[in-house]
Amino acid sequence: MFSPSPALEYPASPVPEAPVIGWLLGIAGSSGRIVLDREAVEALAGHADPVLAAAGQVAMPVKIRRDDRWIIGSIRALSLDPSSDAAAIATEIDLMGEAMRHAETGEMLGFRRGVTSYPLPGATIHAISNAELAGIHANTDITTVRIGTVHPARSVAATLAIDALLGRHFALLGSTGTGKSTATAMILHRICDLAPQGHIVMIDPHGEYGSAFPDSGAVHDVGNLRMPYWLMNFEEHCEILLTAGPADRQGDADILARCLLAARMRNRAAQELPRVTVDTPIPYLLSDLTSLLAQEMSKLERAGDSAPYLRLKTKIDELKGDPRYAFLFSGMLVADTMASFLSRILRMPSGGRPISIIDVSGVPSDVTSVVVAVLARMIFDHAIWSPPEERRPVLMVCEEAHRYIPARAEQESAVGRVLSRIAKEGRKYGVSLGLVTQRPSDLSESVLSQCGTIIAMRLNNERDQAMVRAAMPEGGRGLLDTISALRNREAILSGEGVTFPMRASFDTLEEGKRPASNDMRISATWAIPARGEAAVADTVARWRTAGK
Repeated sequence: MFSPSPALEYPASPVPEAPVIGWLLGIAGSSGRIVLDREAVEALAGHADPVLAAAGQVAMPVKIRRDDRWIIGSIRALSLDPSSDAAAIATEIDLMGEAMRHAETGEMLGFRRGVTSYPLPGATIHAISNAELAGIHANTDITTVRIGTVHPARSVAATLAIDALLGRHFALLGSTGTGKSTATAMILHRICDLAPQGHIVMIDPHGEYGSAFPDSGAVHDVGNLRMPYWLMNFEEHCEILLTAGPADRQGDADILARCLLAARMRNRAAQELPRVTVDTPIPYLLSDLTSLLAQEMSKLERAGDSAPYLRLKTKIDELKGDPRYAFLFSGMLVADTMASFLSRILRMPSGGRPISIIDVSGVPSDVTSVVVAVLARMIFDHAIWSPPEERRPVLMVCEEAHRYIPARAEQESAVGRVLSRIAKEGRKYGVSLGLVTQRPSDLSESVLSQCGTIIAMRLNNERDQAMVRAAMPEGGRGLLDTISALRNREAILSGEGVTFPMRASFDTLEEGKRPASNDMRISATWAIPARGEAAVADTVARWRTAGK
């Protein structure tokens, strides 16, 4: 576990009435209007304390004196006060919390969220020092991990409260090239270091993260995933097997439901259960399903009615014969391996390697969503049916989350429905979501709003910024005005996982722990001649064998 606040460089006993940089003009619930003394702010610009030197800037915190306490706010925007002679700066602040004030030294003690006693207009506005900022961000009584430093301080650690971060879900958002994948790897590494007996499942759509967790993760791809097809419920079967248009789809689904239930009932395990449905995860043979379709088709009075049966049988034969689907439809997967499969994916026991990387880059695109749906549903159902005393928290991280939970996801796909349910109900059963995406505007708004912690890196698209602004928890919305001005490896953090909304710089991650997500160096690569036809032939061979 990381220490929430390293040794500080500056004294922790500021003069109580100095530096005064302004006055409170008005107060309104969670916000206030203040006026800053331009000369007082400029006088601090060269201060050795970097936090005092940045006093009065956008997104910087200030403190307001109120009897025996300090009220802490964050500056939103700056403009000249039209009623003054350009020596005053008018601005609004978001009220974030309060701390007790030492009667003699004026020292800030014990910051907490929320405001119980509001200051009156005319109260003095004071700049905050590096030491006071460290006190605000200190998490001495809860489990935290360090991910970087708070801007603009050089020695204040940016930390995440693990229980709050995972208990209420989180989202990490950022445009391509801002360091989003490396930041994701950083957070997961810190969690793995803290909890080597944890359980993390990472959905990796591009095969980037396997190399980032050589010692703490297990990689599952099309070569070793071995996910039994019979684990799919009826809805997931329909997504893969039904090829008819909307007019005929319901008829095909009814036929599939009858034959699938009959195929499951042929397993001896079904006879031992009081009730079996088409969704019960009981192994069945694909050959039994096709033979049942043939039997049903033989009972038809008209040959023209056989089209639905032929469509289903043709699709099943196609999936069985295509080597790209062997990880799912192999004949070797008919044994009852449900418990061992779940143990392997959920890392139970973890053996000091708490993270499962599910590399779906080699999964055919038409079944990728179903594979993710099955994994998510199995994780959630396992948590629901586990006895409370045996329940183990699980974190499921979805890279490129907008692929699986787009707008209207609950109506359009199985994976959207199950991930939406986890977002709404998962915390009751210890299942947490971590959503990583470069296009928050394409993500389901209802799911994003369930994320208690938002980690927003630079976003250039206005629609994406608007979506994040709507989902940003209290207190962090003023910081969002700086989101397009963030540098690479910087982020705005707000919500349950942080004590105080902040702009933070991520620590540098060691080379061997970074995901393989660097941009290709085009100019350097084009400066070297290609191998030619031999290289193309090698690529074609890998193409035909799906990389095997």
